[in-house]
Amino acid sequence: MRIVVTEFISLDGVVQAPGGPEEDTDGGFAHGGWTHPFFDPEVLGGAFAEGLSQAEALLFGRRTWQTMAGAWPERAGDPFADQMNSLKKYVVTNTLTDDDLTWNNTTRIPGDEAVARIRELRESDGGSLAMMGSPTLVRTLLAEGLVDELQLIVMPVILGGGKTIFPDNGVKRTFELVSTVTAKTGAQVCTYRPVAGE
Repeated sequence: MRIVVTEFISLDGVVQAPGGPEEDTDGGFAHGGWTHPFFDPEVLGGAFAEGLSQAEALLFGRRTWQTMAGAWPERAGDPFADQMNSLKKYVVTNTLTDDDLTWNNTTRIPGDEAVARIRELRESDGGSLAMMGSPTLVRTLLAEGLVDELQLIVMPVILGGGKTIFPDNGVKRTFELVSTVTAKTGAQVCTYRPVAGE
């Protein structure tokens, strides 16, 4: 399976709380919902829909899973929501129990087993394992060299601080730009893949 990460990201590399003011206020983050003025349903919505159409399963960190599990089940009837709800889901967590996994088709991966279990999933046959949000988990997978495609939806805004997906371990990794599409709002959908052997 290919691990494909899609992230809303600011010009200064922030991915925190793109959806709403209460989504993630860690560190006093006060810009929740910062993506809304730049969202283009055709270009950005199309990128998510295309990515989801190729996904065989979804992978989340705990906080992102809880946000999604609180939003998507009640939107049944919308084609995108129906696909989100029907896909197999994995959540990396040390705090949720199997009884907490109320969103259908969800399997828990204990945090201390995450890298090994995700590596096994990646080595198994199948389509893509899609990720959205989950900055802590994405940062870990980038550091481990386990991300096969990085789709950054770059918004034309600087937020001045917040959570990022990029490792700070001093390791250089080279990516190639595979495609880019610009929305009328100034947002860009940039797709990158790691350069083999680097």
